[in-house]
Amino acid sequence: MNKRELEPGIFTDLAGRTTYGDYLQLDRLLSAQVPRSQPPHHDELLFIIQHQTSELWMKLLVHELMAVIRYIQADHLEPSFKIFSRVGHIQRMLFEQWSVLETLTPNEYLEFRGALGQASGFQSHQYRALEFLLGHKDAHALGPFRHMPGVHAQLELLLQSPGVYDEFLRHLSRQGHAVPADRVERDWREPYEKSAAVMEVFRHIYEAPEKHWDAYEMCEKLVDVEERFQLWRYRHMMTVMRVIGFKQGTGGSSGVGFLRKALDLRFFPELWDVRTELAPPAGR
Repeated sequence: MNKRELEPGIFTDLAGRTTYGDYLQLDRLLSAQVPRSQPPHHDELLFIIQHQTSELWMKLLVHELMAVIRYIQADHLEPSFKIFSRVGHIQRMLFEQWSVLETLTPNEYLEFRGALGQASGFQSHQYRALEFLLGHKDAHALGPFRHMPGVHAQLELLLQSPGVYDEFLRHLSRQGHAVPADRVERDWREPYEKSAAVMEVFRHIYEAPEKHWDAYEMCEKLVDVEERFQLWRYRHMMTVMRVIGFKQGTGGSSGVGFLRKALDLRFFPELWDVRTELAPPAGR
């Protein structure tokens, strides 16, 4: 018989019990997709779900990176490596789901694009939190959140606080590495500027990884994060180009041109520059 019998221990009388739907609040979650096009266009649901799921993954990324910062502040790097493994998988999910949105053709998107009004991914406060946590600080980026006092306050706090890279440099200083004082204490609201002295610290670590294993491993974890972030940005840009070409973005940006500029930004510049400076060990 092509049938699976229910096991007798499976709960079927769930009155008064916590259910799957209760725990996940599925009534709220699954009622949050509200197309605005009139008449409703079939593909608008895809667009909404794509961006809602991205926001859920970004929420988890922010949660994980905050934990990484706490471990670094405690000079306890090893637990963060497990977290970075999870971060990598989350980033992969964010990257791969662009392929779903790429099934949306230009004419299909034009059927409901007007319903977005001025809504734009630039207004994602969780994306902004990620950038602040990773070191891309820009006080002007708080502008779209002035009408949301709670969100604005959260982002302002992140803007004023050291990011992951800042905390790593402070950790290295506490461990006796020659990190310059202006990288240990500075105005955290300002974007990070690369330092030749910091690159020398990393060159020292990379030339003798067996002596600085945790620091060396952290360097590579950070490079992994930035590489995946840049690939995500690139895939976003290509998806936008595929769907709307070079039209202006709904939020008022130049669209593809604005997204392309982000590809020139670096979170951890010395970790990329040091690769150029490394030489083979003596005698090889």
